[in-house]
Amino acid sequence: MTPSNTEMIKALLSKGVNIPNPESVDIGPEVDLDRISGKDVILSPGCRIYGAQTLILEGARIGYEASATVDDCYVGPGVALNGGFFQGAVFLEGARCGSGAHVRAGTIFEEGARCAHTVGLKQTILFPWATLGSLISFCDVFMAGGTSAADHSEVGSSYIHFNYTPNQDKATASLLGDVPRGVMLNQPPIFLGGQGGLVGPCELTFGTTVSAGSICRKDEAKPGRLIIEGAARSGRVPFAAGIYRGVKRIVHHNVTYIANLLALRQWYLQVRFQFISDRYPASLAAGLEFALDATINERIRQFKKFCHKMPVSIELLSANASSEPTSALVDQQGELHTRCEDVTRALNDGRATTGDIELRDRLLDTVATAIQQKDQNYLDVIRGLDDASREAGTLWLQSIVDQTAKSALDHLSLLT
Repeated sequence: MTPSNTEMIKALLSKGVNIPNPESVDIGPEVDLDRISGKDVILSPGCRIYGAQTLILEGARIGYEASATVDDCYVGPGVALNGGFFQGAVFLEGARCGSGAHVRAGTIFEEGARCAHTVGLKQTILFPWATLGSLISFCDVFMAGGTSAADHSEVGSSYIHFNYTPNQDKATASLLGDVPRGVMLNQPPIFLGGQGGLVGPCELTFGTTVSAGSICRKDEAKPGRLIIEGAARSGRVPFAAGIYRGVKRIVHHNVTYIANLLALRQWYLQVRFQFISDRYPASLAAGLEFALDATINERIRQFKKFCHKMPVSIELLSANASSEPTSALVDQQGELHTRCEDVTRALNDGRATTGDIELRDRLLDTVATAIQQKDQNYLDVIRGLDDASREAGTLWLQSIVDQTAKSALDHLSLLT
């Protein structure tokens, strides 16, 4: 028999969950109450808790600033979701979201990551302490950088990641930092000034600063650079929807992005798994893996959709062909469409890529020893690694990125 909302509320209250106004809270009958901690959890008035996978751990506070809906989310200890809609996302210890948040599937807030009010996220991965201001749309982004809560990557208010093109595709995910170096929590932060934007797909390295008001359209591979962009060139120029020109850059950015996510997957499975504890239980680790797999699947799906649009682009280019470069572009796009299944299969197979095992084991041994000394605190252990262990870990993860990317790009002789 399906339990009533009143029965669900009573069961939570009996566990010790703090519900100041029980009649205003809605708990879906599918919710597994065993996955909600009774220790210091607060469900403020207006909360809606749905989803069989929902996990809420001790010290979590839901809906303090405004009503909040939590649906199939994994909420770690001490997390504050202060108002808005949260679905299919993962929040590790100490993560925070202000009111008006709209956080959807595949989003991961690692320890201490946070956003202020009215922020929209989907398929977004924020490494520890990354901070987003207010009034931001930041979907399809990976962001790392920073060494502590006082030295973190940040996105200023009123910022947007442009992740949808005039050709109606989303092969546009942007890589801010990277996984092999970012996981070591010792890289300079990235700063994106407010009232600006980033046109995906884009890659910015650690230590990049984008000035307020700038629309960043180009990659930056040199650290310690300040990007100051003026207004876009004005005018009315010929434009035909459906034509792609920068295909090589788009392909390489998508492959690199997915390869980094696959390296992160190994980090979660091999390294983070060693930190299973009361504050990082296996159920939360499973949610992290699930969300990352969902993001990998989405990126491959969007890349495949992009590849399948090449015949239309070829037709339009051929109809207006007037130069050899256009002919070369047609050949590239034809190859991309023809070899799409081979490329995406290689990316999917990248889940089994483990990289340099000797380097991995060297890191894992160091981590295992450090865990015994630091009481399983993930941030302290990783920040306390010696330089040799960090280098081994970075090279291990980079070998996964390189092997995966090579496996995929080997199918595209005209685009390498």
